[in-house]
Amino acid sequence: MRPSVLLRLSLAGTRTDLMRVVLTAGSMLLATLAVLAACTVLAIPTPLAGTGENGARLSMQYSNALLREPGLRGGTALALVLLTIPILALAGQCGRVGAPARERRLAAFRLAGASPRQAVLVAVAETGIAALLGTLAGLGVFLAGRELLHRPDGGGRLPLPTDVLPAGPAVAATVLGLPLLAALVTALLMRRVAVGPLGVVRRSGRTGAPAPWPGILIAVGAAPFVTLMPLSRWLAEQDVLNWLAPLALFLGALFAAVGVILGTGWLSYTAGRLLLRIGRGPATLLAARRLVADPWAGSRALAALLACVLFGGGAVGVRAWITTDRDMQEEANRADAAAHGYPYDPSGSDFYTRTLDLVDLAVGVGVVIAAGGLLVALAENIVARRRAYAMLVAAGVPRRTLAASIVWQVAVPAVPAVGLALVVGALLPRGIATEVGVVRMEGCVDGVCARSEEFVRAIPVLWDHLLVVGAGGVVTVLVMTAVGLLFLRASTAVEELRVG
Repeated sequence: MRPSVLLRLSLAGTRTDLMRVVLTAGSMLLATLAVLAACTVLAIPTPLAGTGENGARLSMQYSNALLREPGLRGGTALALVLLTIPILALAGQCGRVGAPARERRLAAFRLAGASPRQAVLVAVAETGIAALLGTLAGLGVFLAGRELLHRPDGGGRLPLPTDVLPAGPAVAATVLGLPLLAALVTALLMRRVAVGPLGVVRRSGRTGAPAPWPGILIAVGAAPFVTLMPLSRWLAEQDVLNWLAPLALFLGALFAAVGVILGTGWLSYTAGRLLLRIGRGPATLLAARRLVADPWAGSRALAALLACVLFGGGAVGVRAWITTDRDMQEEANRADAAAHGYPYDPSGSDFYTRTLDLVDLAVGVGVVIAAGGLLVALAENIVARRRAYAMLVAAGVPRRTLAASIVWQVAVPAVPAVGLALVVGALLPRGIATEVGVVRMEGCVDGVCARSEEFVRAIPVLWDHLLVVGAGGVVTVLVMTAVGLLFLRASTAVEELRVG
């Protein structure tokens, strides 16, 4: 198949196909902006040597401490990278828009003489081209925004790093890597699909009841957090602590997130079975049967939101750790000042908590983006099953009963899944340490200091912060479900009975 023909077939279709391309490109535009912003923060040059006026090697051309202080840039870049998780999940949800119409279009290609591999290639190319258009648009918006936001203040300082650009390889990897990743994921998802002249058939899929094996992934993800402190001395002796520990913690958090997301399938199935036993009324029974028939729908729809809740719970745990450590350090400094007879000047340092504020902001923005993905998933689910809903309405089932069944179907697995993500996220930092201690040393002679006093305090659990994160996740699910029900009336019209 010639590239020109492949391009034409990939971008052809109905208004629904055009909407899918636009939504996919828009989500990749947001992902490109987040990644390029993170690369820009990491590209900020740091003075090679400190001077008398700038011993901390600060980048004094910026007014924002998150950019000026080298120790905060890593956390700032991490917060920006975290934004890509719900954005990429949103891109996956947008790729499912109009799936039945796309399948009929692929079947039409087979009728016209295309081979099964060529038909699948059209679907993969559609995602890749839409993602490439989005990344190119994101690069253009990034460069234009860099010029528009370059506004030095009266002292010549910049609020944003508009005076630096990411490295060329980083830009190329972002603009070309994200579409390649999207195309590879589409090819992976299409590997079990057979496109025939009469339609699209999944050759094999998940059958039977989901097993609770994702709990193993959560345990594997927690292992680096639990074993880090016992192994830290040995890792330091091997000179691998500086790079191996962050990598292990990142992979552990990723495994835990995947375990929580996949575990939602088992939670949905179990909740559906329980609802079948205790449920009363047609709404609960309809929801229960749907949960048992397709328990993985919750994993697909709630994936981005659960990832945000897990990282939000982890950020709360890290905040409690850092705040307690800072209080301990100030207490030790106060005791040292009292012992030597000089006045104590509380530092009130928020060196790391400012980065955590940015992480919290990233989690909040991620929840908003995940809410958009959830809305797309709900709307797609209603539209895809519109013929079944129209048949129920034609048979006499009130629309409010169908609306109630959809609410039950979404909320029943969402509440325990959000709770599980919150608990796992909050426990991961506590696997490293549950208390902090600061030792005050005095009487140093020839580099040998005598231990004077040790301050130890347990790391508290910030229940109020955790409640905000968990309640925010549940409220987001309920609000998006209510908005998604707006598609129900149009999808239950009698005319939908003619949809094949």
